[in-house]
Amino acid sequence: MNYGSLFAGIGGIDLGLDRAGMHCEWQVEINSFCRRVLAKHWPDVLKYGDVKNVATTNLKSVDLICGGFPCPVVSQAAHGRNTGEWLWVEFARVIHEMQPTWVLVENVCSGGAWRYWLPIVRRDLWRLGYASLPLQLRASQFGAPFRGARIYVVAKANGDIKSIGTLYEKASELQESTRFSWTDWGDAPPTALGMADGIPNRIHRLRALGRAVVPQIAEWIGRCILKVELQFI
Repeated sequence: MNYGSLFAGIGGIDLGLDRAGMHCEWQVEINSFCRRVLAKHWPDVLKYGDVKNVATTNLKSVDLICGGFPCPVVSQAAHGRNTGEWLWVEFARVIHEMQPTWVLVENVCSGGAWRYWLPIVRRDLWRLGYASLPLQLRASQFGAPFRGARIYVVAKANGDIKSIGTLYEKASELQESTRFSWTDWGDAPPTALGMADGIPNRIHRLRALGRAVVPQIAEWIGRCILKVELQFI
């Protein structure tokens, strides 16, 4: 299964889907620093800048489109403000034009922000012909020493809710981790001065990591999607 990544950031979702066994065809990220990080780890994947400039004319058809559209406007709206640009409309436009079988949307849930963006996203997905399930998943459920809760919307074309309904059950089976070891997550974290991940130890690092998705969560979702495709669930 192949996928395209919108609002790719430094590739947290992408890394997880790769680990699940999927293949990335293209990445869209407007931040030049993040694109340099993506270029280090996905040198052969096509890169695009502004999501407003991508469409069927320059994007390859894919089975799945994923991404976490920028959250500041969502968080602000949750607190009675509504500044910034609501880029979900561009995400939805790309879905409408590309018609992938699967969609994976990620965004924040802290401070009640999900009450603002989640109904809009699920309504628009339904209008586009997708059945969707929202899953609140925490980094601590995957062995991390912090909760890191976010909401992931998994959507499938043709309104097929039954085929993805069991993801609820599988998510409910996940337990909080009572231990943590970097060996559980593969490579050890980079040292204070290290740049093994392509992110220097400066303000860029804090901004990039702050926007990043825990790859282990995206990997779990990716494996569930592949099982649905193979009718193993």
